Amino acid sequence: MSDFPLTMMEFFRKSEGTWFTQRSVHHFDTTADESGESNLTIEVLSKDDPRVIEICHSQGIDPSTATGGASFAWQVNLDTRDMGGRNAAILVDIPDTDNPRQGKLIRNQGYVESIPVVSRYSFAEDGVLTIDTDYENNQGQERCWFISDDFRVRVSSVRMMNGVNLMTYCSERRCVSEEMLAAMISHNQNRLN
Repeated sequence: MSDFPLTMMEFFRKSEGTWFTQRSVHHFDTTADESGESNLTIEVLSKDDPRVIEICHSQGIDPSTATGGASFAWQVNLDTRDMGGRNAAILVDIPDTDNPRQGKLIRNQGYVESIPVVSRYSFAEDGVLTIDTDYENNQGQERCWFISDDFRVRVSSVRMMNGVNLMTYCSERRCVSEEMLAAMISHNQNRLN
């Protein structure tokens, strides 16, 4: 396994690609628990990408403080329909000037409530990323870490005023692109020869 990321842009670069996600959601209210499978596609964005600049302006933040961002799009596994941006978000990294292992994430829409949000993040020395988000009606916390270059884990909780409402566990496996698959086949054929 290679080194784990300790800055948000390192995390975005290590996460770029398509991931197969298996999730379990435990509700603490009367709603039944659920599980499912989806695909998560992540694209790294440069700090001069128009989407990064637009989100900074919409949140009243100087775009020169951004180091870049990422586009996140998710859909039900094997669903090939264009989601038209409904299941997508842009995240912009604004690291603290005195410590690049923590900072703010600016999103055009949150995961829990579909409104623009600003989250706080920090990386522990072991590479575990923690993101805390305050929404209008609740708070969310997500933790994510890499088990290997191609496998990562995410856990999250949502807290309402009356306590924890739900917890989610996701395991994510990187999908192999056609180019990667061709390289793997070629490598293995060369080993046989």
